[in-house]
Amino acid sequence: MPSILDILDAAFREAFVAMEFPAQIAGVQESTRGDAPFQCNGALAAAGIAKKRGEKLNPRDIAANVMESMTSHPMIEKMDIGGPGFINIYPSQAAVSKRAAELQDDENLGIVQPKPLSIIVDYGGANVAKPMHVGHLRSAVIGEAIKRLLRVQGHKVLGDVHMGDWGLQMGHLISELEIEQPDLPYFDANKVGAYPTDSPVTMDDLARLYPKASNAAKGDKDRMERSRVATAELQAGRAGYMALLGHFIDVSVAALKIGYGNLGVEFDLWKGEACVDPLIPDMISELKAKGITEEDDGALIIRVEEEGEKKDVPPVMLLASSGAVLYHTTDLATLVDRKAENNPDLIVYVVDQRQALHFEQVFRAAVKADWYAPEQLYHVGFGTMNGKDGKPFKTREGGVLRLEDLLGIMNEAATKRLEESGIGADFDAAERTEIARKVGLAALKFADLQNQRLTNYIFDPERFTAFEGKTGPYLLYAVVRIKSILRKAETQGSKAGDIVVAEPAEEQLVLALDAFGRAVATSAEKYSPHILCDHIYKVAQAFSRFYTECPILVDDTPHDVRASRLALAQLTLRQLEMGLNILGIDAPERM
Repeated sequence: MPSILDILDAAFREAFVAMEFPAQIAGVQESTRGDAPFQCNGALAAAGIAKKRGEKLNPRDIAANVMESMTSHPMIEKMDIGGPGFINIYPSQAAVSKRAAELQDDENLGIVQPKPLSIIVDYGGANVAKPMHVGHLRSAVIGEAIKRLLRVQGHKVLGDVHMGDWGLQMGHLISELEIEQPDLPYFDANKVGAYPTDSPVTMDDLARLYPKASNAAKGDKDRMERSRVATAELQAGRAGYMALLGHFIDVSVAALKIGYGNLGVEFDLWKGEACVDPLIPDMISELKAKGITEEDDGALIIRVEEEGEKKDVPPVMLLASSGAVLYHTTDLATLVDRKAENNPDLIVYVVDQRQALHFEQVFRAAVKADWYAPEQLYHVGFGTMNGKDGKPFKTREGGVLRLEDLLGIMNEAATKRLEESGIGADFDAAERTEIARKVGLAALKFADLQNQRLTNYIFDPERFTAFEGKTGPYLLYAVVRIKSILRKAETQGSKAGDIVVAEPAEEQLVLALDAFGRAVATSAEKYSPHILCDHIYKVAQAFSRFYTECPILVDDTPHDVRASRLALAQLTLRQLEMGLNILGIDAPERM
């Protein structure tokens, strides 16, 4: 069943068409002024069209004519004209009550599911052998929310971490390990047979080996050459090095699953660049055969700049003059792999906006190769989380902050906030610790997601963990308060019934809840979780007003009114929890 706004929107468009005005000018929207929940501003545009047709009609006259044609609409209680010709629309309480009942019975709470698509969401992008850091936060949090938004619409969605597990960094690791432990069997070029199944390194070893090798190579040409040779031999398929790479990946994935798990982020595919390296020779041959490659200064390229284009779009670099493959090459090979393995309708890349040009180049090359249509590839860019100096967030020493340390900062801030407010003071230590973890994580994730994703924002744990204002903890508290009300009602023997809207605050809450499907659809369409964040916050605010103005469990509340308000509280809780779950946020049972 469509929402109240959707029904009114269709009716007003029909009314304008009947008056020989185009339907697109007559959309109904949530009101931004006055007490009316909805408004239609089509009369202003219609007056301009009438003037061009030589008709003398002012906007208020047109609005009056539209209102007259709508007087018998069963969902409308009243209408009036505001300003130069805005039509203010007030739905009937009966219509609002009917819609509340529909939402109660709908397991999807008003979310309309379009034709299902097969979608891959590429996000995460962590590197093998390197600890997760603050730079991985936004891709993980935004990507997870987008994946869940698409899934709740009924799409078949796979999340792919797309690890960095190829290139010079692997050569650094292999060569440094050989320097430290030259007797390992992986370095014996004459070895025949299987290699050990147990990894010779831990994640801590990898985290130490890489920077040690990288720093040494910066000031020593011979050391750099050693890493380059190891990289070339790895990419040529040397057995011992490939076995080491397998260990590096296994150890790193185990650590990454813990790190992403602490963020509430999960992936279906744990693939990296190494997975597609075997596909590159055949891919290069295919691209050459299609006649879209050319040699330029010894390099193999694909020109992707379009004729008459004003901006500069450099060519895709398939092979360097040295014959080495580059990021363009592995990303194109990944597209080939996904086409063969999954044949998705759509691939969404959730990657820092600073990589926008790279993806535009790769996408154009994939389209030119006739592998994908332009609408099948989409880059979801985002800004950076910055320190108070306005620059990407770092440690006091200027280094990149580890993700586990960032979560520790948020946990500490949440613990302090809970202690100051006295929330959970009577709970045991284990429960208080778990509540603080959930509050800290909700604070961090909501602070990120509530921003328009292309904007940068300042890391401020004190502001993020506040229980007032538009914050994650505020929303958690709203959920916990409703749970507390429902538990108390159960002890009193009170049960929910049919929702009958009688008070303004009840109507405002139902209308807020009725916007959920629209918020989810728009968030998914624009890959913009902040739209859903805005909706959830509005619902929490509407419930707060409702709870203040419409007593639920007080003794003098009539039985049928109490049953209706309990049902409305249950419906609100379901929607808040579903909305937060889409954002990857989990609420405690109590605080």
